[in-house]
Amino acid sequence: MARALSYISPAQLLAIQHLPKVAVIDVRDEERKYDGHIAGSLHVASGSFSENLPNLLAQVKAKDTVVFHCALSQVRGPSCARKFARYLENVNDDINIKEIMILEGGFNRWSDRRRPVCRCREVLCKGGSS
Repeated sequence: MARALSYISPAQLLAIQHLPKVAVIDVRDEERKYDGHIAGSLHVASGSFSENLPNLLAQVKAKDTVVFHCALSQVRGPSCARKFARYLENVNDDINIKEIMILEGGFNRWSDRRRPVCRCREVLCKGGSS
């Protein structure tokens, strides 16, 4: 089943990110360490994204919605979202994912709008913010 990609605004993501069936995937590379990240997000760097697809799927397959972003969500975020959607087409596993989304404006817009940012160094952020 092909899954269409759609966009979500920072305000819309803020409203749903706390829900247990939503996963936020940060595909930025090194800048995550310096700029912080969306509280509660999972880091899968774009440079190693393809080889980490099986691990990513294991972590998010019970989710309904998966939201991807990079700094601006112009190249890396959408590219990784498309790779993930194609990967799901070839998986014969029990997958709940109904929506694959891309954060409009990426982390930069999220941060500029003063949305919750965490500065922990964990791959899977537990959700603290500053």
